[in-house]
Amino acid sequence: MDSDDDMHDANDLESLEDDFYSGGTGIGSEEEEDDDDDEDYGFVDNDSDDIMEIAANRYQKNYTILNEGSIRQCQEDDITSVSTVLSIPRVASCILLRHYNWSVNKVHDEWFADEENARKAVGLLEKLIEIPKEKELVCGICFDTYPREKMNAAACGHPFCHDCWRGYIGTSISDGPGCLMLRCPDPSCDAAIGQDMITLLATHDDAEKYSKYLIRSYIENNRKTKWCPAPGCEFAVDFVLGSGNFDVCCNCSHTFCWNCTEEAHRPVDCGTVAKWILKNSAESENMNWILANSKPCPKCKRPIEKNQGCMHITCTPPCKYEFCWLCLGAWSDHGERTGGFYACNRYEAARQEGVYDETERRREMAKNSLERYTHYYERWATNQSSRQKALADLHSMQTEKLEKLSEKQSQPESQLN
Repeated sequence: MDSDDDMHDANDLESLEDDFYSGGTGIGSEEEEDDDDDEDYGFVDNDSDDIMEIAANRYQKNYTILNEGSIRQCQEDDITSVSTVLSIPRVASCILLRHYNWSVNKVHDEWFADEENARKAVGLLEKLIEIPKEKELVCGICFDTYPREKMNAAACGHPFCHDCWRGYIGTSISDGPGCLMLRCPDPSCDAAIGQDMITLLATHDDAEKYSKYLIRSYIENNRKTKWCPAPGCEFAVDFVLGSGNFDVCCNCSHTFCWNCTEEAHRPVDCGTVAKWILKNSAESENMNWILANSKPCPKCKRPIEKNQGCMHITCTPPCKYEFCWLCLGAWSDHGERTGGFYACNRYEAARQEGVYDETERRREMAKNSLERYTHYYERWATNQSSRQKALADLHSMQTEKLEKLSEKQSQPESQLN
């Protein structure tokens, strides 16, 4: 009897071990499995879906990298779109887009709201005025007489000889991107000069410069696009505005923040990064000088030094914001009533009320806190140095050492990666 009982106990033990290793739980395992299925239903699958969705959103790009060909194509598409909708020539469409910072929606809004005012703002005439039908005409610049076939005019009909046109266009292009808003040489005329006139009358080199300025304006004046800030990089970035993530990785491998164009710094905000760079980009004496002798542009925040002249300040391109040096308010709100070009009543009144006391106090605090920032800068610089060395070692491994290993192992580099 004892031997039979022992045999039954051994069989039961073996069955329990089999159930354990096979995923079961022995007696009542079927019921417990059913209960587990009921408990897991609606939770495990949903959690995995949520995780996958979060991961997909995290790595989804909210920008597009553009090369020169892509930029030209986007520019041509916008010109064609405006030309088709407004039923105007492509040259006129390009002039409108340049004036309204390459915003198709802005062009449509201004045109359909008041076409006459939109034409006047950019110098587009409703009707083309032809050159007088005479055998010989007098050039409006050199005042020499030329045959009609050696004269050219914009839409306004003011005739000038080819040499004067070439010189006028060449001088404007040499002056910089302002040539994109070129007008008729006649002082009393505001007719716009389009790219067709540039291509027809300018030299080959000047036409190439004009084309490059046109491409640059499409990126620099468009609020949705920016150049990659890496030295020597010719790629641009078309960014989806309103996105929470500002980190951009260019095709040149440079990673930067779209908002401030500094190196990617998430989760630190751009304001903190700007303060950090401002504090540690130069010696303390230089920093003190900047704080004491310059003011940030109210729009782009770049420091500006004023050493002479009136209070009317214009920030450098591409910002071009005009403001008052004293109160930092928009210059469009200033005039004779506010004190003219060399004074600002608003500033004096606000100063007496103590509005600018806080600004001066903050400047003083910034000067006194340089030592604290230096403490952190030394550690940050050490970390940056280590990071640069690690990147250099990685680049060396991916190029030189990987090539040697490929030759030694007789395997392609793609398989060794």
